[in-house]
Amino acid sequence: MISETENGASRQGILVELEVLRKEIYGIKIKNYSIIGISALIIIIGIIFEGLILVILAGIAIFIYGFVMLSKAGPKETRYRHSYKHSLVAYALRTIDESLKIDDAQALSEAAFISSRLFAKAPDRYHSEDQVYGFAGKTKFSFSEVHAEYKTVTQTKNGQRVDWHDILKGVVFCADFNKNFNGTTMVRPKDFSAAFGAWISTALPIFASGEIVKLENPDFDKSFVTYSDNQVEARYILTPSMMERISELNKRSKETISLSFTGSLVFIAFPLSENYFEPPFSRSLLDENLLQKDIELVQFMYDIVKELDLNTRIWGKN
Repeated sequence: MISETENGASRQGILVELEVLRKEIYGIKIKNYSIIGISALIIIIGIIFEGLILVILAGIAIFIYGFVMLSKAGPKETRYRHSYKHSLVAYALRTIDESLKIDDAQALSEAAFISSRLFAKAPDRYHSEDQVYGFAGKTKFSFSEVHAEYKTVTQTKNGQRVDWHDILKGVVFCADFNKNFNGTTMVRPKDFSAAFGAWISTALPIFASGEIVKLENPDFDKSFVTYSDNQVEARYILTPSMMERISELNKRSKETISLSFTGSLVFIAFPLSENYFEPPFSRSLLDENLLQKDIELVQFMYDIVKELDLNTRIWGKN
């Protein structure tokens, strides 16, 4: 078994090795971005002063050289990113819980995102990365960074214009609820569209993704609209204490969260603008606050299990 002192020494050795690699990559980037910038300036000068074909050709040659040299840093950058996540980030995760791991190759799939029914609209473009997974007590959980978008096509006098809109840019949390649900219950932000959707659900249920669930919690009702295709089960899930916990979790988030209970899982979507678990290039790895925002995110996600009391097994799977 490796002692804490040996772990610290090992981590320090990894840090020093990665810091050397970071400086090398950063130096390559600075040098070759400068070359590309100078080449662009030379080309512009050649265009401004007509007839300087040789100057323009020289600028293009220098541009190609800078771009080729920059691309040569690609394999080193890939190695740096991999080592950063699987060494430094992985080490930091274990300080929260020994079971926690990070997977930068696989994350929440598009199919899982759609089947979660967190959002009414399916994405036209989807990307996920950096899945952190493990256990908090008895409960298995994971979370991934997700960017899901849909597109709109507008006909203009010059042709079609395609615009992209965010469904979610943030993090999707997923945990075992220890119950096989018979239906799906969705808790969504009560913005104008959701409020209108709630009216549609009540007035014209055929158009809704589940019927609206009327809950006796004014604070919860101010923030959320709840739909379900199993009204009885929805009330079993959204007990007064569960609604209070969700409301408290929502207060700790900058933007209103979305939840769904489906299969045997609870999904929670957090809109976030930050990009997590990415290695710095211009900032030293020896900075003691380097991983602060990443660890704060992991601790927040880890604590959700406690916040929602998911370790209390009040049901049991069928």
